[in-house]
Amino acid sequence: MTNLRIGQGYDVHRLTPGRKLILGGVEIAWERGLLGHSDADVLTHAVMDALAGAARLGDIGRLFPDTDPAYAGISSLKLLSRVGALLGEQGFAVVNLDATLLAQAPKIGPYKEQMAENLAAAIGIDPQCVNVKATTEEGLGFTGEGLGMAAHAVVLLEKIR
Repeated sequence: MTNLRIGQGYDVHRLTPGRKLILGGVEIAWERGLLGHSDADVLTHAVMDALAGAARLGDIGRLFPDTDPAYAGISSLKLLSRVGALLGEQGFAVVNLDATLLAQAPKIGPYKEQMAENLAAAIGIDPQCVNVKATTEEGLGFTGEGLGMAAHAVVLLEKIR
């Protein structure tokens, strides 16, 4: 049996006025934010699901249910740190992480490095092992129409003990 595990994560949230826009732990000044129980950081949620999947921990809904008031408004980076701790307890190390944000606007180019650094710090890995990118969907679908944002993440874990 191999010591490597691949995980894939996906998340989506609706855009709404009156909420902060948090992506990869970075607050971005914009006219709308993402709707959700926590801070609705769609990028970090996809990363958590990818990590949980690779380690066979279920998903973030199981780990941090949106019916639990303890998670209302919580920073998704805090939750990601908890996932990182669970990985460590099970003897996993993150080899690398690649994440893609799907959003028509705003442009996140100026924030990608900080997002990668935030994600890496939350799970205790070198930022060089984290890649964050973004794409528009050229006006197509709910993300292209600006109704919401989505994110995909892929991770590689290694069982070290």
